[in-house]
Amino acid sequence: MEIRREKILNVGNEIEPLTYVKVVRKDGLEVSGLVLPLARSDDTIVIKLDNGYNIGIKKENIERIEVLGKYEKKVSHRESKRVERRPGFPLVKIIGTGGTIASKIDYETGAVKPYLSANELIEDIPEIKEIADLETEQLLDILSENMKPKNWERIALEVHKELLRDDVKGIIVAHGTDTMSYTAAAISFAIQELNKPVVFVGAQRSSDRPSSDAAFNLLAATLVAARAPFAEVVITMHGETGDTYAVVHRATRTRKMHSTRRDAFKSICSKPIALVWPWIYELKVIEKDLRKRSNSIPRLLNKFDERAFLVKMFPGMKSDIFDIIKERGYKGIIIEGTGMGHISEDLLSTIRNLIKDGIFVGMTTQCIYGTTNLNVYATGRKLLEVGVTPLGDMLSETALVKLMWVLGNFGDDIEVVKRKMLEPIAGEISSRRTLDLF
Repeated sequence: MEIRREKILNVGNEIEPLTYVKVVRKDGLEVSGLVLPLARSDDTIVIKLDNGYNIGIKKENIERIEVLGKYEKKVSHRESKRVERRPGFPLVKIIGTGGTIASKIDYETGAVKPYLSANELIEDIPEIKEIADLETEQLLDILSENMKPKNWERIALEVHKELLRDDVKGIIVAHGTDTMSYTAAAISFAIQELNKPVVFVGAQRSSDRPSSDAAFNLLAATLVAARAPFAEVVITMHGETGDTYAVVHRATRTRKMHSTRRDAFKSICSKPIALVWPWIYELKVIEKDLRKRSNSIPRLLNKFDERAFLVKMFPGMKSDIFDIIKERGYKGIIIEGTGMGHISEDLLSTIRNLIKDGIFVGMTTQCIYGTTNLNVYATGRKLLEVGVTPLGDMLSETALVKLMWVLGNFGDDIEVVKRKMLEPIAGEISSRRTLDLF
């Protein structure tokens, strides 16, 4: 069927959304794809191309449109199939929580949304079966921006349960990338004395896109969970933009450094733990100071108190920000200071009063690399005098998560909080830095 240009002006009425079409522009360019209900004006149609990208075309530039067919909605979740155990293959448990790694395009809205179960991911990546037998569970089905500390508690509870199983070799948590470092850090604190690896993995691009990194990352994560000699909470993602190798980062030392690149995650002020070449099933450990696999029984301390606040220092910051935080009942504040951990001297009296009232104030740096040191400049020494606790090279996000964990499990006595915040728990803070970390 062909629709001539005189009908294109009312294409919204002539061609229903979710129709496959071929569009021929006046300049001769031809594109084929699915009409999406995404246009914000009456003069444009939006086409989902076969490569996964969208293109908007002005109606005035269209020569003709050919209707090719109608989109039929697929069932969101295929029937789950339990993987049969095979002699000699380790068992890896995959816990799905949502996010892009478990997402596809919803062609009725054009949006990326949670769509795949953890079991579907395995069925789409058969190479994983060369590494391990897999058992899957869809614990949550949310995008990572909706993740909350109560969800961390639930994830920690489920991970801890699986760690107690003798037949499980390692655990994977499939998670959205935007807040994955927060959740991974939370699990690092919530489960003590790990006995096997817990691997967080995500994807920057949804599973239905040709440039998706979901299969590569999940394959790498499975290799780590099944074969790594260490017992750490880690994040495993692309090491560069191509499909060459993946990098294993310690969870408490990891930051998402790019909004869209596939190699977005980096180890900050710390070396990566390992490198993985998924397609040849190779794993190389490059960090020596690691917790080893063992027969220990992990301890669960999975309470998180949300009365913690993260503040970024900026020029002109007013003291009333801290007054509001106090009025709202918060019991701890992490300040992301400038340089080695500084704030305006105008705020010193306010900070002093907060600490006198029993509110913990910890200092990190908003610099990507480096550490806090309040002994170098006069402002830093004044912060020490009023009772601010410098947190070394701990990442701001990790410090916030740790503060929630300390408040949740050990109470809000300020001296106890200070002591626990400075106690190394999961590699989140170091006594000194080397110069080869960049």
